[in-house]
Amino acid sequence: MRSSGDAFFLYVAPNGCDSWSGKTPTPNQFKTDGPFATLRRALESIRELKHQWGGILKQPVTVLIRGGTYFLAEPLVFTPEDSGTLKNPISFAAYPGEKPVISGGRLLTGWEQRVADGRKLWVAEVHEAFGGKWFFRNLWINGHRCIRARSPNKGYFKVSEVPDAAPETKWDEGQNCFKFFNGDLKAWSTVDSGEIVVMNRWVESRLPVTSVKEDEHVVCSSRRSVFRLDRGDLYYVEHVYELLDSPGEWFLDRNTAMLYYIPLNGEEPSNAEAVAPVLSKLVKFEGKPEEGMFVENLFFKGLTFAHTEWYYPEDPVSKKPSVGGFPQAAIGVPGSVYGEGIRNCLFEDCTFAHLGNYALELTRGCQNNRIIGCKFFDMGGGGIKIGETLIREAENEQTYGNEIVDCHIHWGGRFFHSAVAIFIGQSYNNRIIHNHIHDFYYTAVSIGWTWGYGRSLAKGNLVESNHIHHIGVLSDGDGPILSDMGGVYTLGVQPGTVIRINRIHDVAGFRYGGWGIYLDEGSTNITVDGNIVYCTTHGGFHQHYGRENIIRNNIFAFGREAQIQRSRPEQHSSFTFERNIVYWREGSLLAGNIQDLGFFFDYNLYWREGGGEIRFGNLSWEEWQKLGMDRNSLIADPLFNAPDEYDFRLKPGSPASKLGFGTHLK
Repeated sequence: MRSSGDAFFLYVAPNGCDSWSGKTPTPNQFKTDGPFATLRRALESIRELKHQWGGILKQPVTVLIRGGTYFLAEPLVFTPEDSGTLKNPISFAAYPGEKPVISGGRLLTGWEQRVADGRKLWVAEVHEAFGGKWFFRNLWINGHRCIRARSPNKGYFKVSEVPDAAPETKWDEGQNCFKFFNGDLKAWSTVDSGEIVVMNRWVESRLPVTSVKEDEHVVCSSRRSVFRLDRGDLYYVEHVYELLDSPGEWFLDRNTAMLYYIPLNGEEPSNAEAVAPVLSKLVKFEGKPEEGMFVENLFFKGLTFAHTEWYYPEDPVSKKPSVGGFPQAAIGVPGSVYGEGIRNCLFEDCTFAHLGNYALELTRGCQNNRIIGCKFFDMGGGGIKIGETLIREAENEQTYGNEIVDCHIHWGGRFFHSAVAIFIGQSYNNRIIHNHIHDFYYTAVSIGWTWGYGRSLAKGNLVESNHIHHIGVLSDGDGPILSDMGGVYTLGVQPGTVIRINRIHDVAGFRYGGWGIYLDEGSTNITVDGNIVYCTTHGGFHQHYGRENIIRNNIFAFGREAQIQRSRPEQHSSFTFERNIVYWREGSLLAGNIQDLGFFFDYNLYWREGGGEIRFGNLSWEEWQKLGMDRNSLIADPLFNAPDEYDFRLKPGSPASKLGFGTHLK
């Protein structure tokens, strides 16, 4: 090992060897020494160095990783003994100018070209992976996500009827069967390899097909849906050989271990890099926060984490999964990089892509970590999960003080459609700042996991200066397929949580609930300040129920069904709505249950393009003001610079200035 300045350097390269010293970035002339071949060997070498130094790092250590793909046989595990210190951190970084990929997959080779049933196919035999039978649900060829053979190829079928759902069936009781419209499904020869993916309320259910009865128009599954299915719910069927009909689609025969793929234009087997996943986790941080032992002061820079998969575990009794999903946010899907008891660590300029599950998860006892300038895309699940659904009593086991800054998080929920871009659970004092988030079927930022006014640790979180768009409906026009979502979504009592100066637009719900900012059950003591929210299906702002929230200095524009909504009345003040501009051309101004007047509106500006009477529910402007609302507010054109181009800067002389309205982003 050699030193450069104050740091010791180790090197890892695809052409390295774990029996070498790891001291140099390239092999020597005689191929007797050079870089390591694996990250695991580099980690072992750092442990040996610590032992030589009496268990204490005397200098920073940097592992520089050469470009190439490192296929892992098992996750890379960091324990408290692998920690750096504040003065002498340990870094794992890309070699300058190069792009190393940490992969949980395996290369697929041996492709043959065939013509079957009039289709030009590539066919390969899938060999057992690491001693076990290999069946996978994700596949990437030349860096693009391939599609499990599906129908319809674009768009969705609709549930015809749900015979197992009686009128008294509760909404959270799922079914194993439903009826389909004539011609949508058939009793294909491989239908028992297929999976129905049905969207209902705010979740998807993945239902392995056991039978299709064409004469009765009934499809049944070995699992039940998460919630009660309803007529008109959207669904598609995938992974049936007979549906293999479009370029980019594939099918893996579990019985014969044969993989079939229809290539895209220009693809040839000779130059195809096909990767299928073996691992669900690439990196695990195994701290012991309950003992005060953390994995600390590790820096990861410029690395790419790719090629993972996760699927529902079997029930220990029946040996089969009983429910085809999770009640919200695909919460049970783990992160490809997963940490417990990780503290003062950094992920900078890293890429998390081509994944089958969530990308990064910092759970129990993860504190004061930073995720800066990272890219997250093409994820089967969501982007980042911070915190848990449990409330931990001991501070060492609580998760807090983490930062997500300047990240680009997009094209998630490719397999688990209800996954979110950023999830903050029972966790506090986290900062989500200046990120670009888009193209998710469900919520972008979700904070809290307490429904109602019970105890919650989700307090003091900051969501600031983020650009959030195409949530529910994707930028390629797909969707909406789910309901009840928000660009920013909250739950429970959250004193000190602030949502400010964000730009949120193009949020769409299927049946209902495409809201820009959505304060759901029990959301309390939250400040929503200085945001620009526009082009939503159901409103820029919605509060289901909660108390004493402050909504001020925001622009809410171009809601389709409504602009502002408040649902449940309670015996307290729901929110204060002041110094906001509401600007619309269709739909109602104020929707929901407002008869109790359990809120306060004032110093706002309202304008409806094209004129027409402005009403607050069933109340006229005059009736509304007589009830004590908006006595200092105005109905006037705010004089936006170019509202049709979504430029909401105010022109000189805007009447909004009379109300003390602040400066906003372009």
